[in-house]
Amino acid sequence: MNKRHFLLSLTLLLSMSLMTACGGNNSAQGGAGGGSADPSQLIIATGGTGGTYFPLGGGMADHITKNAGITATAQATGASAENIRLIRDKKADIAFTQNDIAEYAAKGTNMFQQDGKIEAFQALGALYDETIQIVVSADSNIKSVADLKDKRVSVGAPGSGTEVNAQQILEAYGLTFEDTKLQRLSFADSAKAIQDGQLDAAFQTAGTPTAAITELAATTGVKIIPIDADKIDAIIAKYPYYVKTTVPANTYQTVPEEVTTVSVKSMLLIRSDLSEDLVYKVTKAIFENSDKLGHAKAKEIKLENVKNGVSIPVHPGAQKYFDEKGVK
Repeated sequence: MNKRHFLLSLTLLLSMSLMTACGGNNSAQGGAGGGSADPSQLIIATGGTGGTYFPLGGGMADHITKNAGITATAQATGASAENIRLIRDKKADIAFTQNDIAEYAAKGTNMFQQDGKIEAFQALGALYDETIQIVVSADSNIKSVADLKDKRVSVGAPGSGTEVNAQQILEAYGLTFEDTKLQRLSFADSAKAIQDGQLDAAFQTAGTPTAAITELAATTGVKIIPIDADKIDAIIAKYPYYVKTTVPANTYQTVPEEVTTVSVKSMLLIRSDLSEDLVYKVTKAIFENSDKLGHAKAKEIKLENVKNGVSIPVHPGAQKYFDEKGVK
């Protein structure tokens, strides 16, 4: 009897273990898409609460919750590079980033050299331009990127996307950081240094109008240095995540003319292991409600531009929606 009782107990224990193994963690399964990797809720990694990503992410979370059959929540983060690592670690499911940062992660270059290639994400679509603006004071004699040689130039915080953008634009003109009196300042510090006459030029990658440049224009006056057309073509040919763009006339009060430059794109990434059905529903919920996201930048989100500057694979669920809408 003792032997039979032992065998029965062992059988029950093994059965329970198998059920647990097959069932898995509820937080990693059984979402709206029905895929084995689909979570029970979606976390959207955004940026700081004072930036653009966070409020846009909140609007997207609302419409995903209402229309995709799964709860979504926006989370404040350190933005682009951190967001990609959160996707990799499955601490986020959707993430805002710059498209160039996404490519660096996919290739394991620049700020992702120590991480190596990250393959946990695919594109959900491009959103709006984040424009590379080269700012000088209104009375500066700098008229071209070529004039930055031997000047005091800030290229953004160390390890930032702006720093890499600056390096690539200088490269198109045959310049390197060593050809300048390089500084690595946040743009707030760069603006103050320009105002105080301690800095000649600063690179800034941001949506326009950029508040710090608007404030600098009101106090000191600014110019935005254009990038020449042939250099733009060369930059885009080598780095396909750039797009040609213009800063409209009178974006800043001391810049009455249109300025030609380049932009990277803000974009959304999504975990590549999520099901096609779930990602289709999420994509539809976002792009069919882009005019209701509660932020002015949402006006620039256009379905016809959703692949502009996207150099990484699009998730099949998003691609299914874009195909339905005839997006080329």
